[in-house]
Amino acid sequence: MIIYFELLNSVAIPIIVGALSIFILSFFIRNQKLIDDWLTSKTNSVSSISVIKKNKIVSNSKVNENTTESPASQCNSLNCCSQPRDSTNFSGGAGKLNSVIVFFGTETGNTKALALKLAKFITQIPVQLIDLKDLDAEDKVLEQLNINTLCVFVLPTHFGGKPPKSAEIFFNWLHESSNDFRVEKTLLKGLKFAVFGLGNSQYADNYNVVGKQVDASLADLGADRLIELGLGDEDETASKNGGLDEDFDVWLSQLANVVENWPNNSTCTKTDNSLHSKCLTNAKADSSSSESGGEEELMDMEDIGVMMGKHKQKADEPHGKEMITPKLRQVLTKQGYRLIGTHSGVKMCRWTKSMLRGRGGCYKHTFYGIESHRCMEATPSLACANKCVFCWRHHSNPVGTEWRWKQDSAQDILDGALANHYNMINQFKGVPGVIQARFAEGLEAKHCALSLVGEPIMYPEINKFITLLHDKGISSFLVTNAQFPEAIRNLSPVTQLYVSVDASTKESLKKIDRPLFKDFWDRFIDSLKALSEKGQRTVYRLTLVKAWNFDELNNYAQLVELGNPDFIEIKGVTFCGDSNKVNSLTMQNVPWHEEVVSFAGKLVDLLPNYDIASEHEHSNCILIAHKKFQ
Repeated sequence: MIIYFELLNSVAIPIIVGALSIFILSFFIRNQKLIDDWLTSKTNSVSSISVIKKNKIVSNSKVNENTTESPASQCNSLNCCSQPRDSTNFSGGAGKLNSVIVFFGTETGNTKALALKLAKFITQIPVQLIDLKDLDAEDKVLEQLNINTLCVFVLPTHFGGKPPKSAEIFFNWLHESSNDFRVEKTLLKGLKFAVFGLGNSQYADNYNVVGKQVDASLADLGADRLIELGLGDEDETASKNGGLDEDFDVWLSQLANVVENWPNNSTCTKTDNSLHSKCLTNAKADSSSSESGGEEELMDMEDIGVMMGKHKQKADEPHGKEMITPKLRQVLTKQGYRLIGTHSGVKMCRWTKSMLRGRGGCYKHTFYGIESHRCMEATPSLACANKCVFCWRHHSNPVGTEWRWKQDSAQDILDGALANHYNMINQFKGVPGVIQARFAEGLEAKHCALSLVGEPIMYPEINKFITLLHDKGISSFLVTNAQFPEAIRNLSPVTQLYVSVDASTKESLKKIDRPLFKDFWDRFIDSLKALSEKGQRTVYRLTLVKAWNFDELNNYAQLVELGNPDFIEIKGVTFCGDSNKVNSLTMQNVPWHEEVVSFAGKLVDLLPNYDIASEHEHSNCILIAHKKFQ
């Protein structure tokens, strides 16, 4: 019995005590975590409460999205980002920051321009710019480990969610490394980084995916993120700060704060890929903060009225923001547009100038008898639902899938369009070579080409606008990009209704038109069906791009049978020069007139009810007409 008791005392009791100790320890740890979480939530809750003190408003939570947040005000606790701090990955106090290297990839030059702006803005330390096309990015990035260099990546997202070609190798290497189980997750440990992405929120699924992926992959491989991922939005009406440049400026000011206050910065080593935390730095408060580092930012009571007035004004704006932002107005005005109200424009066509001088007219004069000097080219909507590769407006106009802007009246638009058009005609008064009779006729427009830019059918009062045109004895040619079938069905009769048929397959249409709608092909087909139901003069407009849509004759013939248009205009693409590099088109993609004629001849061979009716060699254009007009 004594032996059994000794065994129990030496074996069983220690086991029981050990198990009980483990249970108590785990219980304590669990409850301590609950307490910490509760304290954190209380701290965050209290910090968001505004306190009125001495006729000042004190707020530690800046809820106004238009207010530039100081990084110092974003991070003030060890629970930064609600993520556990990895002491081995903590870069605060790691020594002097020696340099900044900016890696960028570009096709249009926009990204390079932002990189140059960054280099000029940060003057405390050397800044080096590196185009990703010029080096082995993998080796260059790996060289920056465990040294006091900040690596900044400025990268755009192009159509389809792809990086620029110059950054493809780097992007693929980084993405594959972060997803390869054979690659250690500490591959980039010691690398300090910041990322800014360029995109357009209208492409919802692909908005800034390149910047987001690079930011996430760098963090996944152990690199230290020193500032929140910056997302620049090309859509000025949706951008939090009013546009891409403004988004970059806000992010750049935060980055400069990190550089200026180094090494008093902290990093968050982990982040949710779908929601990047805003609590990323713990730099010293800048000079705009109160003198005491522990006090909150102060706002004068008299400033409250101004702020509330701005919010009220924004809330009272009918139908949202103005489509034409100050920046867009500057760009379009430089391109020769006369802007009307908040979303419309007019521009003088070169053929109008030509005919005023007694020279030739455009293809519409040859095909339909439209006098170019009495033609006004306008649009009631500068916005479009596509970003076509051959857009000769250089994609300066806004994009959207629905009307979301402040709306001007149809009467105001028409009055403004005519007034601006006549002002441009008047500039030719007394100009040598201008025929006086044609100058006088030019001051009485007889035709309106609603094909200037954008998608006129998006304008909610398009039917009223057309009626006003016709009431003045002005004929109307309206061009739509075949993405709004119901709008086509609801459209009042116009003199001639065009549908752009830029490709004949789903794949090539996506490649050429780069539509915003996910169901772009279904909309395209339905638009052609809607055209066949109109019971008025209709036209297919085909733009031929060599190596893109030149070999789709049979498919084009099927689309003609679907929409049964009265006319088919076939035109060779116009090369827009280097200012539109993103489309990757060159003069090699522009067909010769003989090639356009040959294409038209082969097409009518497949269409027994159609034949070639006319051509305009200068415009590189062919007209095919239904035989019912013979």
